[in-house]
Amino acid sequence: MTASLSLLAATDFSAPARHALERAAQLAATHPGAQLTLTHVVSASMLARLRGVMRDEAPAMETRLAEETQQALTELAARLSTQYACPVNTRLSQGVALDAITALAEELQSDLLVMGARGAHFVREFLLGSTTERVLRKTRRAVLAVKHRPQGTYRRVLVPVDFSAHAMTAAQVAHRWLPDAEIILLHAFEVDIEGTLRFASIAEEQIHEYRARAREEALDAMAQFVEQLSIPAGQLTRHVVHGAPTLRILEHEQSLDVDLIAMGKHGQSTLAEMLLGSVTKHVLAYCSSDVLVAGHPA
Repeated sequence: MTASLSLLAATDFSAPARHALERAAQLAATHPGAQLTLTHVVSASMLARLRGVMRDEAPAMETRLAEETQQALTELAARLSTQYACPVNTRLSQGVALDAITALAEELQSDLLVMGARGAHFVREFLLGSTTERVLRKTRRAVLAVKHRPQGTYRRVLVPVDFSAHAMTAAQVAHRWLPDAEIILLHAFEVDIEGTLRFASIAEEQIHEYRARAREEALDAMAQFVEQLSIPAGQLTRHVVHGAPTLRILEHEQSLDVDLIAMGKHGQSTLAEMLLGSVTKHVLAYCSSDVLVAGHPA
């Protein structure tokens, strides 16, 4: 018997967060027995400022704030439960949002953490990195970053692959949550020394030969990658293209009219990504679609 799926949706009561809650409820409703929990974290730094300003009145204000926040969270849960016909729980906590959300995800053994791609303080987040992005760096759980209010179920999912275990996990996680969706596998390859060859005045015909060889190797690797997936062949589409991965991903997002991008947290070179900024980070920042970032491979 398959274990029930668990979703944790975090909210700061902003519009992007409301869209994320709706998407989380929609996903929960399509998986019988799924457990959806809404959470809000009352900022510890905000409470400290309150105590500094209010002094004697601070305890009463904190109690009132907690009660009103819990009421707002409960009303949200009730509305989503009615709209999507699924049970919704709530958890209110205090502390640092990053720490509290990731700790709760571990406590609940969440299969998916759903958050708005941007929160209420989007200008500050643009400068410092959003809570969602910081959660992505810290958690080992799958994270769905929601950018739009859901208009329907995800039907076409673009999965960029570099044939790593992380890419494999991304494809499998996308299919697990969206068993009826079309999965589009995209691999962008480059000839590592192409620029050097041109600088050395190597004939274009020879460079094209290197590129053709790289394409054949990529097609073989794609075939081996697909063989390891537990996804019906009729739901898979493969694309192998030449070019920089980030650029090709963003191009194909538009040309293929996908509504979700599913990616691994890291690729083949985790160290390089840590130093230079990963493809996943850039896609999350510049794509139009929602982004599902799979957790670490088992």
